[in-house]
Amino acid sequence: MLEDKDIQKIKEGLATKEDLERFATKEDLENTSASLLNEILGNRKDLSDFKEEMRENFSDLQSAVDAYAKKADAYFQEMVMLSHKVDRNEKWIQQLAKKLGVKLEY
Repeated sequence: MLEDKDIQKIKEGLATKEDLERFATKEDLENTSASLLNEILGNRKDLSDFKEEMRENFSDLQSAVDAYAKKADAYFQEMVMLSHKVDRNEKWIQQLAKKLGVKLEY
């Protein structure tokens, strides 16, 4: 059975009239909703600007990577040609050494 002290504990847990008056009113909620909507729309504009800036930055980065890849490709092709040239010269030197009877040592 409930005693007076139990009822007193229940009363302490319930909201008072003053507590309820501190809650937001319908007007407060409408004003807050309007300000939140303005803030969200402002944030959408900021987000749109950010996305556009990121697109431009990505495009610049992509162009730089493409330019580097083109230079790297040209360099590697040049290295392959140079390697073939060195191999060809080495083969000729060995043929000359063989005909002249010279022993080459590495």
